[in-house]
Amino acid sequence: MNVGQKIKEIREAQNISMNSLSKICEVSQANLSRIESGQQQPAFDTLERIITALGFTLVEFFSTDNSELEPDLKRLLDTIRTLKPQQKQALQVFLEQMKK
Repeated sequence: MNVGQKIKEIREAQNISMNSLSKICEVSQANLSRIESGQQQPAFDTLERIITALGFTLVEFFSTDNSELEPDLKRLLDTIRTLKPQQKQALQVFLEQMKK
């Protein structure tokens, strides 16, 4: 799978429009479209902004092995990845409060 295809699959799985993602990561919608379609390879900083906006680290995005995660943690991570950025932020605040 190429990078653009993976970005598109994650974006669609999270129900994020191309327009919304382009605004969040400050990449034009036209460039994002070319990246997702494989017509253009993103610069490293652009790729990092897109991946971060989708809720991933570079390591997570390029990792092919999630088997080291416990099943419960993997399920939680999969659910978190579908949240919108505002929801992720609210969840982070909630979890920090639970630690107290």
